[in-house]
Amino acid sequence: MTVLDKQLAALKTMPPAQLRAMWQDVYRRPAPDVSPDLLRCRIAHRLQERTRGKLQLPTLREIDRITGQLIRSGRIGTRTQIALKVGTRLTRSWQGRNYHVLVCDEGFEYEGRQYNSLSQIAEEITGAH
Repeated sequence: MTVLDKQLAALKTMPPAQLRAMWQDVYRRPAPDVSPDLLRCRIAHRLQERTRGKLQLPTLREIDRITGQLIRSGRIGTRTQIALKVGTRLTRSWQGRNYHVLVCDEGFEYEGRQYNSLSQIAEEITGAH
């Protein structure tokens, strides 16, 4: 069990006074007047950020988009299009071998050949549709 795992586990049983003290240590300011559950969540989030790093801005924007969609419609839909930057190299291991795919303007390149979709490349690699 990592140090972070132990800290997160300890949060579950901390009384409100101890949570407020931990908030002060983590955020360097007095705890807001919110429920112990919300304090736990925010402290856990900050501890994870310190250990694993903050979320990237595009990820935060996507979370905001999904949250707004949930508030407006009560449902969350999936995006049909994944935005990959041209020049990105995608790497995947399968059956002990590494495969590399380059994102291009007009699709993808794998082993010097152009493909319209990642599904086509996956079929080429695995032999399965």
